[in-house]
Amino acid sequence: MSNRISELRIMNNRRRRRQQQRRNCAMLVLTILLILGASTVCFGLKAKAQDSGRTVSCKYYKSLAIERGDTLWDIACEYADEEFYDSLSRYVEEVIQINHLCDETIIAGQHLIIPYYAPVS
Repeated sequence: MSNRISELRIMNNRRRRRQQQRRNCAMLVLTILLILGASTVCFGLKAKAQDSGRTVSCKYYKSLAIERGDTLWDIACEYADEEFYDSLSRYVEEVIQINHLCDETIIAGQHLIIPYYAPVS
């Protein structure tokens, strides 16, 4: 009888060890899959800044003191960038809107907010 109990105990121990090995193996596979998945998500979403030869510009605003003889069209010729404005009249319209002007009339000594684009440093 003692021999039978000993054999059962040995079989149960072997079965438990195999189950534990299967659990350990499954945990190892799941851990590897989790690490691979997390690294794929992290590195897949990471933005890569590459120089494509094109400079990036941002829109800025500055205050400009109007001098005698200045017109909105002269200002547009100086500050309107063809890449961002399809015509000088669009630029003039934007300056009028930003400064709440009624028309294109400006006066010497007046200060206007002028939009312009410049490369990001």
